[in-house]
Amino acid sequence: MTKLSVNINKVATLRNARGGNNPDLIAVAQYIERLGAHGVTVHPRPDERHIRYQDVRDLRKVLQTEFNIEGYPSEEFIRLVLEVEPAQVTLVPDKPDQLTSNAGWDTKQNLEFLTKVVSRFKEKNIRVSIFISADCEMAEYAKRAGADRVELYTEPYAAMYAKDATIAIASFLKTAEYSKSIGLGVNAGHDLSLENLEYFCKTIKCIDEVSIGHALVCDALYYGFESTIAKYLAQIDGEK
Repeated sequence: MTKLSVNINKVATLRNARGGNNPDLIAVAQYIERLGAHGVTVHPRPDERHIRYQDVRDLRKVLQTEFNIEGYPSEEFIRLVLEVEPAQVTLVPDKPDQLTSNAGWDTKQNLEFLTKVVSRFKEKNIRVSIFISADCEMAEYAKRAGADRVELYTEPYAAMYAKDATIAIASFLKTAEYSKSIGLGVNAGHDLSLENLEYFCKTIKCIDEVSIGHALVCDALYYGFESTIAKYLAQIDGEK
């Protein structure tokens, strides 16, 4: 079964816009869990413009579902993850000032660096996922680095979906199936939405987890979180 992890960065962005604690990030995360989401994802960045490092610590104390922390493996980030010990850490190649993730790792070029980072997390029994583009070679070298999973960067799929869904998904299906064949789990995320999620999950049946934030939080402005979470879970299950 494909699991839904909700990225709550945008909730933190709204909170930080006015200071204070409204909306309450912790309360929203717990509410999302109660509504049936299988996990919560956060992506703390060095400038803490949305998720703060203390948020990560506070969330770890209360979350009952799977906690996924994603980010660039700077020394500060690594120390935070080792302290908090989430179920999963997702390594992304973001620059410190980057607005959002827009590319996967070149796992071949960065094999030595990623291998050292992955080993530190594995010592704490933290599952490690590496963010990659839909490319079998990148999956192969993620496996060599010691990763447990890859997360497929799905923006190219989302951008092409309306024009030709079959072409849009072809490289993702190939990479996902190859990843599974070499013993990697497969996650996916970035620009997945109610428009394109059902086809993605129906076509690639081996996806372990999708991480969705921006589109889901935007939809919640129209439908409310309860209806929105239900809609996304139905898309994953292939229901209309």
